[in-house]
Amino acid sequence: HTTDLLGELVCSSSLKAESPDTAHGLLKKEMSVMGSLTLEAAEASRVPGGAALCVDKALFAGYITRALEDSDRIEIVRQEALSLPEEGICVTATGPLTSPDLARALETAFGGGSLSFYDAIAPSVDIESVDMSRAFRQSRYGKGDADYINCPLTREEYHAFVQALCEGEKAPLHLAEDEKAVYYEGCLPVEVMASRGPETLAFGMLKPVGIEDPATGQRPYAVLQLRQENREGTVWGLVGCQTQLRQSEQKRIFGMVPALADAVFVRYGQVHRNTYLQSPGLLDPFFRLKKDPRLFFAGQLIGVEGYMESAMTGIVCGINIARLLSGREPLLFPAATVTGALQRYVSEGPGLSSAGKPLPFTPMKSNFGILPYAGGRGKQGRKEAKAAAALKAMVKMGENML
Repeated sequence: HTTDLLGELVCSSSLKAESPDTAHGLLKKEMSVMGSLTLEAAEASRVPGGAALCVDKALFAGYITRALEDSDRIEIVRQEALSLPEEGICVTATGPLTSPDLARALETAFGGGSLSFYDAIAPSVDIESVDMSRAFRQSRYGKGDADYINCPLTREEYHAFVQALCEGEKAPLHLAEDEKAVYYEGCLPVEVMASRGPETLAFGMLKPVGIEDPATGQRPYAVLQLRQENREGTVWGLVGCQTQLRQSEQKRIFGMVPALADAVFVRYGQVHRNTYLQSPGLLDPFFRLKKDPRLFFAGQLIGVEGYMESAMTGIVCGINIARLLSGREPLLFPAATVTGALQRYVSEGPGLSSAGKPLPFTPMKSNFGILPYAGGRGKQGRKEAKAAAALKAMVKMGENML
């Protein structure tokens, strides 16, 4: 967190897919029924992103900040929260900004029921410094506009790049838990991925499928994609290249990609520590602490993954607090919806393995796998059926939400 703005996006500028035939797009449709300031801000700060909803991070945070500052129902207090309040209803949604003092307060409240992990941010470059004679604009499979800049790599260039990533000097975490660091699988440093095998990146964030190099008319061996990060189109992020490498190493190693040989880095990648609670058994489906129901929790802190998923949990808390204050029961959204499925995942956990042992609780993002069967033939047909059932259930719920 580097600005004084609320709603600052500290990682990617992408809010994921918009189409309702994707789980991320379906969640956005559900949130639009509930009413979402996050979606409103995203629309006001949208930048090209192909099939994804991408935003100018500064404009996005500025929109949210102004909306909250202009509300006569909200008082913004700019000081550190050191502990949980002893009386009154409270929502804690500190996510990756949870300070050491507040983390200790949470440990006390939850009896040690929290975990920490590390995730990483990718570097960004000045577009004018990218050699466009060695790069080209194109979206994968030709979907949407040509919103990505593709930096192709030959087989030899790719393997040299992977070797350099594996051997590059890393920046220290400067935390007592360094030797026990656990990275979050959904946002692994690119060098960690590279260390898992020489072709891991070629089948992962550097995969060339759906891309054709206009200079050769063929699919490159690997492609590093750049995604626009501000409305002016001057800053572009290296997709999937979150890293813990030292800054000097980032410039050297990413400079091995021909199009980035002289790239000027606007922001270097870095690793940061996140905290999330072992929510199953601790929170009820309404995101309240079971042993003290006046305390609500939301966002990444409770074990959901993603900007929109975190925003959704905040909306659920807000709706249910409003209902409780008016003497009504809180809402558990239908299991057919992504919202309801995540409510259940957070409070109940992933269940048991085939061997009958409890599966580990880790942050969960929107996906069709957590939704119940709704009919349909074939993989796409089943997704469409689930999406239709979710939207029908959410619209019906919306009629009596508040």
